[in-house]
Amino acid sequence: MESINISPHLDIYSAPKKSLWTGRESPSQLGVQYWYQQVELYDLNIKNKNHKKNDIVLLGYSCEEGVKRNKGRIGAIQGPDAIRAYLAPLSYHHHSKRIIDYGNLTCTAGDLNTCQEALSEFVAQTIRLGGFPIILGGGHDVAYGHFVGIHKALVFKKSNKIGIINFDAHFDLRPVDSKPNSGTPFNQILTEYGETTSYLAIGIQQASNTKELFKIAQEKKVHYLLSEACELSNFELIKAELDTFINQNDIVYLTIDLDGFSSAYAPGVSAPSPLGFSPHFFLKALAYLMKSQKVIAVDIAELNPTYDRDHCTARLAARIVDAIVGGAV
Repeated sequence: MESINISPHLDIYSAPKKSLWTGRESPSQLGVQYWYQQVELYDLNIKNKNHKKNDIVLLGYSCEEGVKRNKGRIGAIQGPDAIRAYLAPLSYHHHSKRIIDYGNLTCTAGDLNTCQEALSEFVAQTIRLGGFPIILGGGHDVAYGHFVGIHKALVFKKSNKIGIINFDAHFDLRPVDSKPNSGTPFNQILTEYGETTSYLAIGIQQASNTKELFKIAQEKKVHYLLSEACELSNFELIKAELDTFINQNDIVYLTIDLDGFSSAYAPGVSAPSPLGFSPHFFLKALAYLMKSQKVIAVDIAELNPTYDRDHCTARLAARIVDAIVGGAV
């Protein structure tokens, strides 16, 4: 059996922790009742142990170097394990699906490029093997490494049009000055892969994006929906926008920045805002996107447990993962 191999980067890899996957005990005769009972832990240091086609594959991107460079609040490095801790005790209702946790990649010594390169290799090999990657962040610089991995994989699948849908308060289209950061990933992607890639940002807040960023969005033909439009009462319009975008692309990469939610729901992020969309709006949009069967990979970015309140942002992220799995083919 072919195995995932990121051997040049195993020094920044850590195997999954059994201690994170715990929850309420239940009688064995009832079978799987909770997430922690279903998830299988795989170690990339062990060969010939790998996921199969259609398995859901979790990997943590434990990195906040991009957030540091972007002058955000520090703490996102703890995000992946916080999501796992609140995913573990959730009731499990996806019995036809297999879930694999591969552990974390951790950015060390400020080496963002190496962490992104390792992520891209993992994602590319996961998709080639037929898995569905869900990457747990970490800063939104996760998007660059994740996208590069998807692009590598699709060379073999011969798909040629990738659509990125980003739920976010920010475009993250800043030009790279000296070093890339959590605010540059989609500028990097569109600069390098713009001929075969289109980008839709949902939840953009004017107060959080300069005129220059709106200008860059126009120059790079970015589609976007302002936060004010992201209401359940407006969902028919949202569906029309999503349909147009989905139909223009062969596959969709979905990335979710938790700072797109109002801080009433997601205070534990690097750049909180009192305005933003609600979980009810987002989950309805997510379900609609997953029904298209074009979503090939998802990541969740910017969870910052240091600033969370009653762990509600981590709990929200966990519920999002659960909803993604529920909609995955």
